[in-house]
Formats: sequence, structure tokens, C-alpha cells
Amino acid sequence: MTVEERKNVNTNIIQNLVLENRNRLNITGVLDVLSFDDQIIIVETELGLLTVKGDNLRINKLSIDTSEVVVEGEITSLSYSSKDLDKKSESFLGKIFK
Repeated sequence: MTVEERKNVNTNIIQNLVLENRNRLNITGVLDVLSFDDQIIIVETELGLLTVKGDNLRINKLSIDTSEVVVEGEITSLSYSSKDLDKKSESFLGKIFK
């Protein structure tokens, strides 16, 4: 499947996650890095929020211009959550803490 064919599937968005030896993660389609420390990094992507968990994590490259982030360290978990669910959660929590 060519890049153009992948682009036309569902969302017209291409996002790649390339994990090399569980030590280096290349992410494309990044909009923003919401939070990070040495055990968890939360990245806003075009396809939702991506949570990267591990040990000794560090952001080796961050380019919002090219929508690319490179994370290095011992990566143990990658998980997506929907942007819509997170906005609803924030709204609900916002209402509680008013």
C-alpha cells in the first residue's frame, strides 16, 4: 500500500510509530507534548492522546514543525486514548472542582 493509499483510508491522517528495540520510539503526526518526566510522556497526536510509559525516558528530538518526536529510554507501554473522552473527563472534573 502506497503512502497516498494509506492517506485515503478513514481519516486522511498518517501517523507512524516506530519502536526500535524497546529503546527508541519515533512518532510522527504529533501536535503537542502535554507532559513528560522520566517515567511517562503524554503526547497529543492527530489520532488521540498517546501515553508512553517506561524508565529513564527522555525526549531526544522534538519538532512541532515536522510533527515529529523521538523518545529514548526503556519503553514498557504505549497506549492511545481518545481526545473526545479526555475533553469530557476534563469538563466533568471541572464541574466538580468549581
